Amino acid sequence: MKLPMSEALRIVVVAPDLDIADPDDTHALQQAERSRGLRIALLENGFNLVAVLPADTYLHERLAQLQADLIILDAESEARDALEHVVMATRDARRPIVMFTNDNDTSNARAAVAAGVSAYVVAGLSAERIRPILDVAMARFEHEQALRAELADAKSEVQDLSTELKNRRIIDRAKGLLMQRQGLSEQVAYEKLRKTAMDKSLKVVEVAQRMLDVADLMG
Repeated sequence: MKLPMSEALRIVVVAPDLDIADPDDTHALQQAERSRGLRIALLENGFNLVAVLPADTYLHERLAQLQADLIILDAESEARDALEHVVMATRDARRPIVMFTNDNDTSNARAAVAAGVSAYVVAGLSAERIRPILDVAMARFEHEQALRAELADAKSEVQDLSTELKNRRIIDRAKGLLMQRQGLSEQVAYEKLRKTAMDKSLKVVEVAQRMLDVADLMG
């Protein structure tokens, strides 16, 4: 299903608290300023920022209640833990995840994408970059979802075909048993299986399997 246009997106930002315990903590102050700038940029671009949440054990329930279309993860020093919370929270209802961070470690970027992040953005944040970043993330997410659906359909078709072939072999074995023991033609043997199935409100393959099971027991 195609998600709504950018302006209608319900966006949730997952980020640490902006309150700084230590006013001399330069790193924390810089991170808080970057995080504040991200939220301002979202609002300036007309996006619907419905909530800012911490990455904690209640995230799954909160995201389910808010019905977010897109999740922005704003993290740095605790990026791995925060990402794990977000991925787990969206496991049953996948959502595009955009991660903003100052961590330029390429291995972390690869791990984030492998975990399900649609866009991994390192520093250099400006208001005019927000919309194209989110548009690309949404497009990538929708493409991946389409591929997942195609793969699921293909697997289902293969499974259905495998089951059909297995059932056909069971019915053929049962027909062969009737033909051998009762001297019936193939058509008559099948009709007997079908009539028994109808009388007992069972599938033909179920009757065939029961017949084979009894034959195995009787030797």
